[in-house]
Amino acid sequence: MTTRIQGQEKMTSEAYIERYNTIAMNKMMEFKIPASITLAQGLLESGNGNSTLAREANNHFGIKCHKDWEGKTFHMDDDEKKECFRAYKHPEDSYDDHSLFLTQRSRYAFLFDLDIMDYKAWANGLRQAGYATNPRYPELLIGLIERYNLHSYDSLAMGKKKPTELIADTKLKQKYQNLVSTSDFKVVGKTKSGRFLHVNNRTKLIFANEGDRIDLLAQELNVYSWQLFKYNELSKGDTIIKGQIVYVEKKGRKSHDYEGHILRKGESLKDVSQLYGIRLSRIEKINKWNEGANPVAGTIVKLK
Repeated sequence: MTTRIQGQEKMTSEAYIERYNTIAMNKMMEFKIPASITLAQGLLESGNGNSTLAREANNHFGIKCHKDWEGKTFHMDDDEKKECFRAYKHPEDSYDDHSLFLTQRSRYAFLFDLDIMDYKAWANGLRQAGYATNPRYPELLIGLIERYNLHSYDSLAMGKKKPTELIADTKLKQKYQNLVSTSDFKVVGKTKSGRFLHVNNRTKLIFANEGDRIDLLAQELNVYSWQLFKYNELSKGDTIIKGQIVYVEKKGRKSHDYEGHILRKGESLKDVSQLYGIRLSRIEKINKWNEGANPVAGTIVKLK
């Protein structure tokens, strides 16, 4: 996914992850550097691939020339004026050099004694080794990893699944097929205005009509407005649109019919919460994700 700003396409975080997750996993298997760390550094250092250094020099990790660099260079102001940065023919070359940079310098050697699955230790270790001067560098990396569920790529890489797919084996795909459909929601009654009441995951709901408002729906359903906001994880300023699912009672703690859901492109955990009738906080807890997690397309979301 990209957005257009002043005539240029700007890559989003999700698009960046989708493009570079495979090479990050390959580097993890080859050099034993967590894919989550590599992706988080790439996101942070290159501004999702949109920085001048990334666009003009294919340098995604902010690596400067240093005395041993014999390749192409790119000069730009940073800590000092016209500093020398490494330039690459392709972004993938930057990923290769990032791995070599960490594995061939003694000050980073202690990182490879850390648990390869412990991204927090690696993030703090990079700061300790002097990779960046920002004291918040570990916090920024960890925030990106947890927001985009980047540690799932560590598991995939170390599990020796094909890095070209988030879900590699066919049996797993079949187990977590997205079989639920709103058209399958059973009708269990009507409201006093005559609109149909449906049920999903043992929870009653309606589908919004054109012009519906939460306050008016609350009156019609004989509940408080705050209850509808809470049941549907809505904020006070949110509006509802035609066809939107509106639960009229508290959603479930887990799915009674489905084990998991394969996250589709452009789909959020809140979308999954509404589709399966499970509280968003419970989905995050079941999957051991932090509040506000934003996993990438292809991730399996456990529902029970």
